[in-house]
Amino acid sequence: MEIERWERSEEISEEEKKVIQETWSRVYANCEDVGVSILIRFFVNFPSAKQYFSQFKHMDDTLEMERSLQLRKHAQRVMGALNTVVENLNDPEKVSSVLALVGKAHALKHKVEPVYFKKLTGVMLEVIAEAYGNDFTPEAHGAWTKMRTLIYTHVTAAYKEAGWA
Repeated sequence: MEIERWERSEEISEEEKKVIQETWSRVYANCEDVGVSILIRFFVNFPSAKQYFSQFKHMDDTLEMERSLQLRKHAQRVMGALNTVVENLNDPEKVSSVLALVGKAHALKHKVEPVYFKKLTGVMLEVIAEAYGNDFTPEAHGAWTKMRTLIYTHVTAAYKEAGWA
C-alpha cells in the first residue's frame, strides 16, 4: 500500500525545531482557548469522532461544547501532550515515549480509530494557522507539517505495537 507523502516521517531540521518552538510559545500562552477551538472544530468537521466521548458525544451546539468542563479538560490534556512533544523536540526518545503512551492509550483503552489522529492534527494546523497567521509563515507551515507527520507516525506505530492492523 502506498503511503501518502505526508505520512512519511521527514527529519525536522534544527531551524524548523526553532520555528515550531517559537510559534508554539505564542500558541501555548493561550493553550486552553486554542485547545478548545481545536477540539470544537474537530468535532464539527468530524462529528463521528464524538462517539468516543460519552460526556459530550450528543452535543451539537458549539457554545455548549465550549462550556463543557470535560471538553476543556480533554483540550488541556491534548495541549499538554503537544507541549511536552514541542519542548522535547531535541530528545527523540522522549518524543517517542510521550506519543507512544498517547497512541497506546487511545488504541487499547479508548479504542479510537487511528485515522482520527490524522484528522485532528490537520485541524490543529488549520486553527493555529488562522489564529496566528502573522507567525505562520510558509516556513512555519512547512515545519508544522513535518511536526504533524511526526505525531501521526509515532502514534500509529504505537497502534501497530498494540495489535491494530
